[in-house]
Amino acid sequence: MSKAKIKPVPDDMHTITPHLIVDGAAAAIGFYQKAFNAQEVMRLPGPNGKLMHATIRIEGSPVMLVDEMPEWGALSPKSLKGSPVTIHIFVEDVDAFVARAVAAGAKITMPVDDMFWGDRYGKLEDPFGHQWSVATQKRQVSMEEMQQAMQNMGA
Repeated sequence: MSKAKIKPVPDDMHTITPHLIVDGAAAAIGFYQKAFNAQEVMRLPGPNGKLMHATIRIEGSPVMLVDEMPEWGALSPKSLKGSPVTIHIFVEDVDAFVARAVAAGAKITMPVDDMFWGDRYGKLEDPFGHQWSVATQKRQVSMEEMQQAMQNMGA
């Protein structure tokens, strides 16, 4: 009897997947469903009612979540008083995406605008303290054009 070979990366996952620690992971799933049109894939509640693991999909990409558990060293941006990490999302319509997120409770930290690197781009903070950048590519820009634009910014 032969065993099927197990793939090191499951078919429904990417090699790099954000894993967010959230103060209120169940509420965060609801927010991401409203704000980012996320689809819930699974959730695994622990005996204390906290989520031990959950997976959602945003724009087709998986995002894992867990409730904050200080006893395990799992601290959320709220406990850390901020996050040094920004999660980037490419979307079809950045303006509509950001408007929906703001209506659901996200805060704009950088208004959407056309950027020198070719994207229409903006930044958000969700109610749980996680930072998100959102973009729609509008045009392709060469590295030389980007470098020139950067130099012109300092002038």
